[in-house]
Amino acid sequence: MTRDLSSLLDALFDPGHIVVVGASADPAKWGNAVALQALRGADRHAISLVNRRGGEVLGQQVVTSVGELDRPVDLAVITVPEFGFEEAVDGVLARGARAIVAITAGLGESGEEGRARQDALIQRVRDAGAVLVGPNCLGLVDNHTATYISSNTFRPGGVALLSQSGNLAIEVARLLGERGLGISRFVSLGNQADVGLVELIEACAADEHTEAIAVYVEDVRDGRGFVRATAAAVEAGTPVVVLAAGVSSAGARGAQSHTGSLTSDAAVVAAACRAGGAIQVRTPRELADVLMALRQRAQPRGSRVAVLTDGGGHGVIACDVLEAAGLEVPALEPATQAALSEVLWSQSSLTNPVDLAGAGEMDPQSYAKAFAALQRADDVDAILMTGYFGGYSSGEDGLTGLGPAECAAAKQISVDAAGRKPVAVQSMFPESPASRILAEAGVPVFAAIEDAVAALAATAVDPRSASVLAVPAPAAPIAAVDYTSSRAAFAAAGVPFVAAREVHSAAELHEAARELRPPYVLKALGLLHKSDAGGVVVGLPDREALYLSYAQLSERLAPAAFSVEEMADVRGGVELIVGARWDVRFGPTLLVGLGGTSTEVLGDVQVALGPVDASEAERMLRRLKAAALFDEHRGRPALSVSSAARAVAAVSWFAAAHPEVAELEINPLLVAPSGALALDARIVTGFEARFARTSATDQEN
Repeated sequence: MTRDLSSLLDALFDPGHIVVVGASADPAKWGNAVALQALRGADRHAISLVNRRGGEVLGQQVVTSVGELDRPVDLAVITVPEFGFEEAVDGVLARGARAIVAITAGLGESGEEGRARQDALIQRVRDAGAVLVGPNCLGLVDNHTATYISSNTFRPGGVALLSQSGNLAIEVARLLGERGLGISRFVSLGNQADVGLVELIEACAADEHTEAIAVYVEDVRDGRGFVRATAAAVEAGTPVVVLAAGVSSAGARGAQSHTGSLTSDAAVVAAACRAGGAIQVRTPRELADVLMALRQRAQPRGSRVAVLTDGGGHGVIACDVLEAAGLEVPALEPATQAALSEVLWSQSSLTNPVDLAGAGEMDPQSYAKAFAALQRADDVDAILMTGYFGGYSSGEDGLTGLGPAECAAAKQISVDAAGRKPVAVQSMFPESPASRILAEAGVPVFAAIEDAVAALAATAVDPRSASVLAVPAPAAPIAAVDYTSSRAAFAAAGVPFVAAREVHSAAELHEAARELRPPYVLKALGLLHKSDAGGVVVGLPDREALYLSYAQLSERLAPAAFSVEEMADVRGGVELIVGARWDVRFGPTLLVGLGGTSTEVLGDVQVALGPVDASEAERMLRRLKAAALFDEHRGRPALSVSSAARAVAAVSWFAAAHPEVAELEINPLLVAPSGALALDARIVTGFEARFARTSATDQEN
């Protein structure tokens, strides 16, 4: 049966008839807590309770089986023990259940047998044209439709919370409540055996009561779908904030190349968030702070921040923290300084930070006037106000008569801040009347400067820095992945290489020496990392030196073959690494960074979901910490970054078209003023890559 997911998710969030299977009179059991919450919505929904022993639960008569119900089921909540779970699901499906929330644990997370049982059950759910959330979840809440299918209550508001951890969701909800925010919808993801993160992001983005989506996830099952869903939500005006835990380098421990070890799970998830426009955070508190900052509905403009303070120390510290977070604190343009001079006194500093230097004490409206001038300034993208503001209305200052004027300034700042440039306020007095006026108007107020800066960094700059291109149809599989074949495959894809010949004997070596120009490079083939094994000799000035190195390497390493190559002129160039691997969740992933033998030590890399075009490849290169090396430097001409970008793009398309390739890399790719040239190549094939490629293609379709 074909499922209409949109209609089924409506049944999930606003069902006409809710049935709690396993409802219990025992307060220590889940069936009691869920029934108690479900009955809170009895004015909107019909609620039926099922318990095989019969009797009453929470003052309501129960039925002993779903077969006794006199009307079809829209949403069934299964809270029975694991041994009765499948029977309960089959029973509600027989009564026409359109949606199921499975609290029960002990299936997919318990081993191979449990996964097999779960898979078979989900197939029956789908065949019946229904959907299932879970199993092993803590339920679901929609505060606007009074659908309360969870043991916990959540303060109503505009944030949809999708979480793979129930306890962490409770913490996030508490943190949001402390910041004046609440929950529109809460869904515990559980095992994501059927309905997963992607479908729920789409459903919450379409919900008129949801202003932002908060995600806590440990396993992104459908990586490409996640990117598409977040991109669509952000494009439609619903920001997505992601806290991803458990993403580390563990997934790359078996990697056979630098690329495999450098493209960790964390790097891939970060690349996916960038591509989808999701804002990634590190902690529950930062998640709540960013959501609070997003209440402004300000449009990201850029990284230039104006600091407004009435105290030099706070201003200097704010500048340090802002720059450490990747934001800029540039000197203000003369026109902006002139506008500030008209509203501040002569002692004020106008460059940036803008220091009132006591003007606030003379007239708290100075804050509002300076703030308005910065809002009008074309050279300011965001504003950070820090320090003493809030002190005059706090009651802790001797100048208590200034409290009303400070509150009036706060009201004016709130008006000027609404929906314009991103703003954050750090106050020594975050609970003062003036600070509360700002917070209640949607201007985020923080006690700590690092929290204010983190929130501003997340909202000031547009997080969507890349787009994900469709994965191409698979090309003909690569016949061989030895060094020479790998070079040839990359060259056919459009990557330029130095001239080279593979040799298997002294006679072939002599022939290659005559064809190629010195100086030479000699590489022993068939080694996992040729340089680490001492199998690469560079700078051989003539044939005699080449023949000698050949003899020495033959005796020491006994390789099956050698590659003799012309040596590229590396003077004035920069060595890069370009690599790709197949990620089980996200498909082809691309890496670029500083290359050579110190790649992993330097760790200066950028990761993106592949394939990419040359424009995106160049943006990746420009985001490297060492990107300044590409520009003109001490008389050396600028390097051909565009040539490097074309090579990077070619590698990404090659990787995306080859499902049989687990990992590949070119290291180094030499970038010089005249162009880019690959000096080494490696391809690794594997079954896991074929499995991942098939999954990613299915998701694309």
